[in-house]
Amino acid sequence: MLLLEVNGKKYKVDVRPDTPLLWVLRERLGLTGTKYGCGMALCGACTVHADGEAIRSCVTPVSSVDGKKITTIEGVSKTKEGKAIQEAWIADDVPQCGYCQSGQIMAAVALLKKNPKPADMDIDESMDGILCRCGTYQRIRRAIHQASKTMAKGGKK
Repeated sequence: MLLLEVNGKKYKVDVRPDTPLLWVLRERLGLTGTKYGCGMALCGACTVHADGEAIRSCVTPVSSVDGKKITTIEGVSKTKEGKAIQEAWIADDVPQCGYCQSGQIMAAVALLKKNPKPADMDIDESMDGILCRCGTYQRIRRAIHQASKTMAKGGKK
């Protein structure tokens, strides 16, 4: 039995220790915002936070996050960075198909927590490997800059 804290709520899960966190989130906890993409940590659709760090949940054994605070796309708007990113995403019409967007948002939030005023190079390095088949990378970068500005103004647009 493992104890997980996901989006501020505690769960006891009875799964094999090597079960990928992604499947626990989606199948056991019903949190389907985190997407399965490649299953090999290459595309980033499955990105979540463990104690504030962006991780790929498709290859993360659930036992390795036992006792850590997990944040998924469903809970990220509770943070100032998450709220700012989500508002900027909507304002700039970032998503097209939307499949990668939960991973993109989770990576962007982790970036802003570490670096509230990222340069283009910081954004490109941080978002590298989070694939968007629709190619909305320029809008993603603009939205991250907008969220950064919003946060600097104390959350006011």
